[in-house]
Amino acid sequence: MIIQINTDKVVTVEKRSSDFFTDQIAKALHRFESQITRIEVHLKDENGKDDGYNDISCTIEARLEGKQPIAVNNQADTIDLALSGAIDKVKSSLESILGKIKQH
Repeated sequence: MIIQINTDKVVTVEKRSSDFFTDQIAKALHRFESQITRIEVHLKDENGKDDGYNDISCTIEARLEGKQPIAVNNQADTIDLALSGAIDKVKSSLESILGKIKQH
């Protein structure tokens, strides 16, 4: 499973933070590892350099082997909160999608 983190010009993620985020995603989605080929994370500040409420957006796109990719979005006040919310959403979506496949 390849994990790629992308940011806009306003949001910057240091190498250490990027490694931490990658580890968080890998741990949360570990049980789906065999079905996921790639995870793309997009972090951006919706208000640019202006301060704002819930202005950090995190989109996670999961590419599943032999299936359509899924994407979830979460907005929060910080990068950490936006990412953790998006991880919860993508995990829930994967459980739902892959759970249905196993039932058939």
